Amino acid sequence: MIPAARDRPALVAASGAIISEGSKSFRSASRLFDTTTRERSWLLYAWCRACDDLTDGQTLGHDARAPDDPAAGQARIEALTKAALAGQPTGETPFDALGLVAAEVSIPARTIDDHLTGFALDARGWTPADEQEMLAYCYYVAGAVGSMMAAVMGVDPKDRDTLDRASDLGIAFQLANIARDIVPDARQGRVYLPRDWLVDAGLDPDVPASIAAPQARAAVARLAKRLVDLSRNYRKSARTGASRLPFRARLAVLAAANVYGAIGEKVVRRGAQAWDSRTVISKAEKLLHFSSAFAMAMSPAQATPRTNLWTASA
Repeated sequence: MIPAARDRPALVAASGAIISEGSKSFRSASRLFDTTTRERSWLLYAWCRACDDLTDGQTLGHDARAPDDPAAGQARIEALTKAALAGQPTGETPFDALGLVAAEVSIPARTIDDHLTGFALDARGWTPADEQEMLAYCYYVAGAVGSMMAAVMGVDPKDRDTLDRASDLGIAFQLANIARDIVPDARQGRVYLPRDWLVDAGLDPDVPASIAAPQARAAVARLAKRLVDLSRNYRKSARTGASRLPFRARLAVLAAANVYGAIGEKVVRRGAQAWDSRTVISKAEKLLHFSSAFAMAMSPAQATPRTNLWTASA
């Protein structure tokens, strides 16, 4: 039952405006969904975007600055999320949007809790010690969203393999994001690469400015390639999961996978120059990736086993 206090058309419109500013790639891919799925994806995105912004001290993913009181920000996120899930109007559009979509769709509660864990790690200024910790972080901040999106697209919450493959796509997205943003993140004092990777590369994980330094670019480019290499098997697994979705949802997922995968691959091609300017995918390139996604959606998907991929505990 959706509380009458929630104005669905207004929340959908406001959420659509948020995604238009916060993620043009996601907005473009979401247009391929049927109307109901598209609206629910916007509602979910609005909450994710707001939590990220509160954690990072940014506005719609831009102009990040260290928040004055990260712990207070995290407490606010958790309190507003809890109230929204309990059906209480919060007066905050993104959190009311979460309450609405959670009332309409059976989103596994653990995925919401796991996503909040990712924000808590960011609020603490945490850095992964090794690859497994980095992959766990990628799951918390993006893989859990993939699982939530799968529920929005109609996947049975008991279908753990498909949910895990949706999570794999989120992990692949986040690995590409980390690769693209290594230098700008380091300039903000944030390090998402594993400490042992950095030490092996001759970089100091405790001095983010040294990672952002021009003389470190060759080493950083090698680390970015390592991230993108790691992401490819997660993307392959996700394509198998996408084959189980209705056609329009399958098409949207494959389009998003192609675009985000292209970001990582473009970072690798640019090498040490990848951080001279932000790596972006042009409209023309997106159109090609969408066309490729259509061909993939029409063809039988290869059944790829989930071998040696990081998996969230049940």
